[in-house]
Amino acid sequence: MARIAGVNIPTNKRVTIALRYIHGIGPTKAAEICEKVGIADSRRVNELSDAEVLQIRESIDADYMVEGDLRREVAVNIKRLMDQACYRGLRHRRGLPVRGQRTHTNARTRKGPARPIAGKKK
Repeated sequence: MARIAGVNIPTNKRVTIALRYIHGIGPTKAAEICEKVGIADSRRVNELSDAEVLQIRESIDADYMVEGDLRREVAVNIKRLMDQACYRGLRHRRGLPVRGQRTHTNARTRKGPARPIAGKKK
C-alpha cells in the first residue's frame, strides 16, 4: 500500500482515482499530477515503481496544499470570519447555512434534527 501525504492510498485502483483519497486533490489535480509525472491513466497503483511513487509524493509536496495544512487553513479562515462578526461568520457560529440557502424548510443537515416546540398542538 502506497503512502502519500500521510494517506494510505488503495493499491488496486487506477492512479488518478487513488490520488483522490488525499484531501485537497480532486479529479483535475489528480490528472495534472499524473501528466506531470508521466504516468498513463490506465496504470494502477500496484504497478507503480518506488521511484514513481516518490516522484508523485515530491510533486504533491512542492505544488499543492493537501491534508493537514489545507484543513488548518480552512479552519483559520472560518475562525477569522467568526472573529470579524461578519454575516458569514455569524452563520458559521450559529450553525446555519452560510451561502444564502433557505432555512424556513430544509437546511436539516446544518441545523440538525427537528426539535419539537412545547405546547404546540392543533
